[in-house]
Amino acid sequence: MATAAELKTRREALLASRVSGVARVSYDGKTIDYRSLAEIDRAIEALEREIAAAEGRKIVRHLRVVSDKGL
Repeated sequence: MATAAELKTRREALLASRVSGVARVSYDGKTIDYRSLAEIDRAIEALEREIAAAEGRKIVRHLRVVSDKGL
């Protein structure tokens, strides 16, 4: 398993690629081609989960739904 620092390096490369609009990412002498921004986003989310697990923390996402009948 990769260390948190290695995972963060991969995430930074993906974020830089996403911002520049380039679908090819290189790190540690490896090159990966992505087909779409959605695929890059999924890879970033997966890396964030792995980083959180390596650091011993959980990613908490909240969804709050509020509704009103208008009465």
